[in-house]
Amino acid sequence: MSFDVNQIVSYREMCNEEEQEQLQRGMNFELRQGYSVVLMSVKTNAPYVDRISDDGLTIYYEGHDVPGDRLKEYDQPAANPSGTLTQNGMYCHAIDRAKKSGDYPLVKVYEKLQMGIWTYRGLFEMRDYSFIQRGRRKVFEYVFTVTEQKLEEAEKHHARKVIDLEQTRQIPGKVKLAVFKRDKGVCTQCGAKDNLHFDHILPYSKGGTSLKEENIQLLCARHNLQKSDRLNS
Repeated sequence: MSFDVNQIVSYREMCNEEEQEQLQRGMNFELRQGYSVVLMSVKTNAPYVDRISDDGLTIYYEGHDVPGDRLKEYDQPAANPSGTLTQNGMYCHAIDRAKKSGDYPLVKVYEKLQMGIWTYRGLFEMRDYSFIQRGRRKVFEYVFTVTEQKLEEAEKHHARKVIDLEQTRQIPGKVKLAVFKRDKGVCTQCGAKDNLHFDHILPYSKGGTSLKEENIQLLCARHNLQKSDRLNS
C-alpha cells in the first residue's frame, strides 16, 4: 500500500502502512528505513501548536513535552534525565547533520481530521528548527518543507527528482475538515466510504484553489481516476 497526497485514511490503515501495531507518539524518528513519521493536527483543541503555510509547502511542527506535563509548565527537553536523546533531540541532531551535508532527512506527515480519521499530507524534508518562547516556557519548532526527493530513490541513493505536482496541491486542514463534514465522509458520486481523496473540482493546474471548500470535494479512487482521465483526454 502507498497513500496518495490528500488521501483520507483510517487510523488502522495508517498503522498498517507504517507496519506498526499502533502509533501513539506524534514524533517517530526513523520509524522506517529512509524516513521518520509525524502525526499532526491544526484543530483548535490540538495539544500542540502545529501550523501550515498558506501554500501548503511548509509545516511548522511543535516538539513534544516532558511526559505527563499536561499543564505545559516545563521547557520541552532535548535529552532525558539519563542523557539519552528525546524525540526532540533526535530530530534536532538529524537536522544539524543535514545542514552540514546538504542531505536533508525525510519525514512523512499525517494530519488528524477527527477521531480515527487522518489524511496523508505527503513527504517532507526536515529543514530547520528553533527553540522559542511560547507562553511561559520554551518549545522546539521544526520546519518541514515539501521535498524534491522520491522515497524509493532516497532509500537507494538519496537522489533528487522533480517535486510531485500533487505535493503542491496541499489543502488547509480547516478546509479538509469542513469538506469531510459537508460531504458526510463519503464519495460525492457514489457514496463509497473507502479509499477517499480530497479532489479539486476545478483542477489546480487550471487555476482551481485549494483554499476554499467550495472547490474541494470527496471522491473515491475510482471516480477520482475517471475524472482525471476525462480531463486528460
